[in-house]
Amino acid sequence: MTADATDRGVFDRMYDDAEDPWGFTTSAYEARKRDVTLASLPRSRYRSAFEPGCANGVLSERLADRCDALLACDVAGRAVRLAQRRLGLRRTVRVERREIPRDWPTETFDLIVLSELAYFLRPDELERTLALIAASLEAGGDLVVVDWLGPIDGYPLDGAAVHARLAAAPWRRLVEHREPEFLLEVYRA
Repeated sequence: MTADATDRGVFDRMYDDAEDPWGFTTSAYEARKRDVTLASLPRSRYRSAFEPGCANGVLSERLADRCDALLACDVAGRAVRLAQRRLGLRRTVRVERREIPRDWPTETFDLIVLSELAYFLRPDELERTLALIAASLEAGGDLVVVDWLGPIDGYPLDGAAVHARLAAAPWRRLVEHREPEFLLEVYRA
């Protein structure tokens, strides 16, 4: 993907031509990463979860089964509509259009999942996002961050840079899972 890091419209344009531009329903990589993400959750059940960058809701659907309440969001309008359709009438799930970090929610969560989102942020936005996470992740809550480790053309960060920054965060790392294509870490507040 090549893009200007300040142009969030690139995500809307991706959905102009496809309902699944990332291949969430067809990619072995995406299926593996999703399974590892869910297996890495330290608890079987969460009270309230937040998943920014939910795309078309494939991971959200599985997270919803483990959460009493889930707020999923994406910056792309069509992605939000697709996620809303996928998640159907689940009363415990809200899917909203939000741009992170600008539109961060005000409520608190015991689970926040950043799946291949953080490297699309500028360094100052990543810092702001980490501060917002610190303010909204409840004591004892879990933060899951998983990122592809390949090159990200047109963006100032990559997966390695995001996880290097997380190493300096105040949370305690519970899980580190590394595969050739991705790195997943779980932190506890």
